[in-house]
Amino acid sequence: MADTSNFEQPSIPKFKGNYDHPSMLMENLLRSKEYWSIVETSYTEPPHPECLEELKVKDLKARNYLFQSIDKLVLKTII
Repeated sequence: MADTSNFEQPSIPKFKGNYDHPSMLMENLLRSKEYWSIVETSYTEPPHPECLEELKVKDLKARNYLFQSIDKLVLKTII
């Protein structure tokens, strides 16, 4: 039976040293997933405690995309 969902895995842009193009692609990806606010403003204490878990999950998802985008050789240089 074929899967009829419209789920499509996003293409993660790879950063291999040329910053400008991959950074635009990554910003666009994170904005489309509604995670850009986490990157742009970092963590702030939520006004309501029930929002904390949602912010943590968004932060982890944004980090996941960012880590996937960095080439292993470049990551070794950064770390």
